[in-house]
Amino acid sequence: GGAMMKKSKSDNTKFTLKACRVNKRLTLKEAAGRLGISEFTLGNYESGKTFPTVPIIARIERLYGISHNEIIFLP
Repeated sequence: GGAMMKKSKSDNTKFTLKACRVNKRLTLKEAAGRLGISEFTLGNYESGKTFPTVPIIARIERLYGISHNEIIFLP
């Protein structure tokens, strides 16, 4: 049985927050500064301890040039 092989229609590549930042070659400090949040806060978002609010998500989308649908907010 090939039940495990079911393909989703939206088989888009998704990126973690950290991967998005690394792709942009930004340090935690640089990215946090551009987002107007502390390194500690961004670190918590990246590790999945806390979740960004909608306004922060909008800033993340602009900074990384990626839709929130493509971001994995869990580590």
